[in-house]
Amino acid sequence: MPTDQERLGDEKYVQLTTYRRSGRAVPTPVWVARHGTELAVWAERTSGKVKRIRAGSRVEVTACDATGRKVHGRTVSGRARLLDQDETDTVRGLIRAKYGILGALGIYGSMLRGGKQRTIGIAITLDGAEPGGDEPGHPAGSREAEDT
Repeated sequence: MPTDQERLGDEKYVQLTTYRRSGRAVPTPVWVARHGTELAVWAERTSGKVKRIRAGSRVEVTACDATGRKVHGRTVSGRARLLDQDETDTVRGLIRAKYGILGALGIYGSMLRGGKQRTIGIAITLDGAEPGGDEPGHPAGSREAEDT
């Protein structure tokens, strides 16, 4: 049975839920890739999700479709951290490798609009998993998502 990190990392899209200072959840569908024992996503530095992660690292991750409306599987809690330039370059490579031409076009388009500094990588450690360590299959922070 795959771990939550493997299962979510293999999805085409995940819904990354970040939290406003008020505690209100803000779900956003994103591309995702596996990065060691973490999940990795890529975003514009000025995006709301990046601002919310700067304010607080708590996140939830659920498999979803491209619109983020239809979620499926377990929702898993975790912590997000913003990556430095070298790590962000690694995430770009992971996205290109996983998503092929679409990933390359997305990255290329973003770089045309603002260079490498326009985007930042985000690493997500799921609850129960340690960065660089072994990950249990079902962290205590998991719950089943309802199909919507």
